[in-house]
Amino acid sequence: MNTIRTGLIAVLLLHWLAPAMAGAGEVSFTDAWKQVQEKHDGLAADRAGIETAGHRQQEARRLYYPKVDLSVQYTRLDQPVELGPGDLLASMPAGAGLGGLLAGLGRTYGLTPAEVEAGLTSRIADRDLRTGSIAGLWPVYAGGRIDAAQDIATGRHEEAARQFDLDRSRQFEQLSQVYFAVVLAGEVLATRTGVREGMTRHRDHAVLLEQRGQIAHVERLQAEAALDKARVEETKSRHDLEIAGVALNRMLKSGEAVQPASSLFINHELPPLSLLLERTLDKYPGLAVYDAKERQAEGLVQVEQGKYHPEVALFGSYSILEDDYLANELTPEWMAGVGITLPLIDRSGRSGSLAAARSTVRQVGLLRQQARQDLAVLVEKTYRQAQQALAEYDGLGSSLELAAETVRLRDKAFDQGLSTSLDVIDSRLFLAGIKSQRSAAAYTYVVALARLLTMSGMEDGFGGFQRDHLIEVQ
Repeated sequence: MNTIRTGLIAVLLLHWLAPAMAGAGEVSFTDAWKQVQEKHDGLAADRAGIETAGHRQQEARRLYYPKVDLSVQYTRLDQPVELGPGDLLASMPAGAGLGGLLAGLGRTYGLTPAEVEAGLTSRIADRDLRTGSIAGLWPVYAGGRIDAAQDIATGRHEEAARQFDLDRSRQFEQLSQVYFAVVLAGEVLATRTGVREGMTRHRDHAVLLEQRGQIAHVERLQAEAALDKARVEETKSRHDLEIAGVALNRMLKSGEAVQPASSLFINHELPPLSLLLERTLDKYPGLAVYDAKERQAEGLVQVEQGKYHPEVALFGSYSILEDDYLANELTPEWMAGVGITLPLIDRSGRSGSLAAARSTVRQVGLLRQQARQDLAVLVEKTYRQAQQALAEYDGLGSSLELAAETVRLRDKAFDQGLSTSLDVIDSRLFLAGIKSQRSAAAYTYVVALARLLTMSGMEDGFGGFQRDHLIEVQ
């Protein structure tokens, strides 16, 4: 009994405890699973993650689209931009020899050199500049990096979806442990209550026999001590049930005390081990997560390889706003073209990045291979545990009949003075131990079955095993 109680508490202490509120409501395992899927914050967060990855995937698709920008600028210069003949001649190699032309022009028209300079000065731009344009850029080839970005975004979306499936499977397995732990605790309490009631009758009978002088005083004391111990064990079992119930309430986020409506059960036929192995290696969400990670890693390899390829893009610009000055007159109203960029010498370490990306692909592949091996071992181990629990449950059937018959005979022999109080006590404790051990075996079977169905992607078939059970453990 101490082993059963310790194992039960070890499972239940994985969950934070919260005070249970008054009230009661029966919930089947199927309904409890529906509540977990609707209310669990972790699953809700996974759904939000899927939405986020979906938006990122749509965003990646826009990399195929052209980029068009509207640009409007206002600039204030410290002075107007002007170009006079003196500045122009000074910039020419033969400008000094041409200076006489300006002087001769001035004498011809009767102008001073300053007047000639001012008259021939052109204003290129005013101090206030206002410009506006529409510019477009359309990458038509990027060395496969745009396609790689698409693959990476798709891989992230798949990873988010498979992570949701993985967490959902884990919650199903966890619920099976917590829910049926409450059922087990209730059966253990019922067994302990039966022991306490039996010990009470035995104590009352012992008191009567002592008064008649048929048994010694020590026999009655032994009955009293056994009754006190039975009361202690019953109290412990009741506390275990309360702890289990609070853990279930917390997982279901229930405002009232939840009473399981489903019982432990036994099926003598498990799905074939070969089928479970095949489906697990094909359907387990954890392996699909590695597949999605591998797709992302391969996309990263393509990105790094694209750095060795040229980039081709179409570009164009159209002016929609300009002031009336010479600089704008010299600038074309629109332009369009195609550009090619080919990296020759790069200092970003692209070769190392490419090698690292390829190493990541190998790493993910090795991790997936190891996960497949671990899963195969876990499936077979869990399958053996379920078989062992079945064998234990069946093997204790004859012991249960023997224990019940022993209790009946010991009680009868005690009435006739042919058996001691210790014999009666031991027989009742033995019967209680067999009942609790069988319940624990049924619990182990149910939890193992839930794990097997979860790993193989058949958790929806758990309800069928409940309906088609051969034995319902009460």
